[in-house]
Amino acid sequence: MTVLHLEDDGEAADLAAFLARLIHYDRGAVVRVQSTGTALAVFGRPPSFEVLAVRAVRLAKPYENGLEVGLDVTVSAGELLESVDEPAATAGVPAAVTGPPWAGVLPPRSGWRPEPGLPAPDVLRATVAAAVAEFRSRTEELAPERRTRTELDRIGREIWSRAIGDTELPVRAAHAAQSLGFLRPVPRSASGTEPLGLFSSGTWLRLRTPYGSIAVRRAGLGALGVSVR
Repeated sequence: MTVLHLEDDGEAADLAAFLARLIHYDRGAVVRVQSTGTALAVFGRPPSFEVLAVRAVRLAKPYENGLEVGLDVTVSAGELLESVDEPAATAGVPAAVTGPPWAGVLPPRSGWRPEPGLPAPDVLRATVAAAVAEFRSRTEELAPERRTRTELDRIGREIWSRAIGDTELPVRAAHAAQSLGFLRPVPRSASGTEPLGLFSSGTWLRLRTPYGSIAVRRAGLGALGVSVR
């Protein structure tokens, strides 16, 4: 089994936490793992959010034997989680699986430009909390005969598709970031981390946080017309 040497046990813990959250939403979750040099990107798609979640991980070296080749494979998130050894700061890459359609359609690696208008982290968290409260209130007010999956989905789409502030970023992207632990406050000791930001490239929007990124298509992930890698 290919062994990845992570930069330290903190990187291993963060990777394990990300995988555990994905599995919380989907026990059969898969992730696409890409690595070049000492950078590792892990892509996942939590159900119902219609976004791609990306966790970047720093590596101490590309492979156990130092082979200068890239890694690009889709694997079981559960098996990858089981292989993470936090004290040793290592992770084994499981056998490849046949990935779902989303695993073949990833955001571009370059060409991102900053987008204005993104609110502060505390405002984003408050926006998500207000949306969750609204969804709960509106669904609880429904008469029993109207509390159907179709009606619940309609209310959800209306709320989660709203744009945040003056941006095109849908509320569901911030909700996914919050649910995956990407919007948690940054400790003072981590002052060197990249700040919150919103970027665009073609039809993609990317919410970058110090803990990971959420990428979403303006027209939804089901739309065509993007590069397949």
